[in-house]
Amino acid sequence: MSNMTAEPRVTVCESWATGGPVSELIEPRRVQLGESTQVRRLLPSLGRRMVGAWCFVDHYGPDEIAAEPGMQVAPHPHIGLQTVSWLLDGEVHHRDSLGSDALVRPGELGLMTAGRGIAHSEQSPDPHSPLLHGAQLWIALPGEERAIGPRFEHHTDLPQVTAHGLSATVLLGRLGEAASPGRVHSPLLGVDVRLAPGAAGALPLEPDFEHAVLTVSGAPEVDGRILAPGTLLYLGTGRREVPLRAEPESRFLLLGGVPFADQLVMWWNFVGRSGEEVAEARAQWQAEIAGGADHRFGAVTGYEGLPLAAPELPPTPLRPRGRER
Repeated sequence: MSNMTAEPRVTVCESWATGGPVSELIEPRRVQLGESTQVRRLLPSLGRRMVGAWCFVDHYGPDEIAAEPGMQVAPHPHIGLQTVSWLLDGEVHHRDSLGSDALVRPGELGLMTAGRGIAHSEQSPDPHSPLLHGAQLWIALPGEERAIGPRFEHHTDLPQVTAHGLSATVLLGRLGEAASPGRVHSPLLGVDVRLAPGAAGALPLEPDFEHAVLTVSGAPEVDGRILAPGTLLYLGTGRREVPLRAEPESRFLLLGGVPFADQLVMWWNFVGRSGEEVAEARAQWQAEIAGGADHRFGAVTGYEGLPLAAPELPPTPLRPRGRER
């Protein structure tokens, strides 16, 4: 999915691990995505840039789209990251410049690795389900891994964990003995957790990871705090478990990973290590869509319409920074 902001902020991605447990609530800001979809953006936020290698978190829906076109995101480029498409309701048609053509449905993992460069589009199919609800997440690629070749994975059978009113789907990483088939490049965790009405217990955590909870429905009580849908609770590091309760049926995504050490610049749809790297990627994309000879990103076949043009670079230099403010 694209960052559709007409004038994207210069975002310095920083992982501010505190070395211990934290309970920090992050409220979303609303961002228009294309012509028909509004999202709640949780990361990057003013006070929290990353959770492990997770550097971008959007939550959208549930939106009634029975009489609407639904998601319509034209071809656009990425570098230096992985995108995770996770649906709770509806479906999204993914196409990319590798020739991938997949319909991603609820409970299925669409994992795209941009590496040195890829272009893709995302659309609600025609016809489509009446509801659209999901999350779009980005993972920063570490070190030299950011220049690997692009790829797309579509996993329809993901491992499940059930216990005491809790059921969980492992998107990425490992929870207990359940390991996702999705390939990642840093220690990482992504889990979709459902709590039955009246459920109570604790979820095991990796103490070396920092974690956060994105609530998508219901009102789960996590670490003693009742969370509204569309909010992100940052839990910090050093926890071996987190207590959970639910009066109504509830659902959230648990995101975690080892605090990310690399210095990053994130601008528009690019994750780079320098302003020059980002500027070069932008120039190459613009040349491609203008019919130039550069083919770093490639064309998305099957999409009817024009690709997205990159916005102008900001007047101030794009500078990488680390964890400190």
